[in-house]
Amino acid sequence: MMKTQKDPRAVVRHPISTEKSIRMMESENKLIFSVDRKASKNEIKKAIEKLFNCKVVSVNTMTISGSEKRAYIQFSPETPAIDIATNLGLM
Repeated sequence: MMKTQKDPRAVVRHPISTEKSIRMMESENKLIFSVDRKASKNEIKKAIEKLFNCKVVSVNTMTISGSEKRAYIQFSPETPAIDIATNLGLM
């Protein structure tokens, strides 16, 4: 049975813009996003790659107090996280 492809905008809700996320963007080429609680790392990776036309190296997730799930996305060196943040209006 094939899994249906989720809409990327349903998986990835919005970027998190905090001091920590800005530091991670500059030092580790990572951005933090609020994501759907039921989304798997693989679904999150595919959604980010489709939305921003980029290459994702890794996805780490963290659930906060049972209500919000955050994804820490590390982009490949040829895709600077700062460029994506600029396109999103974070910078």
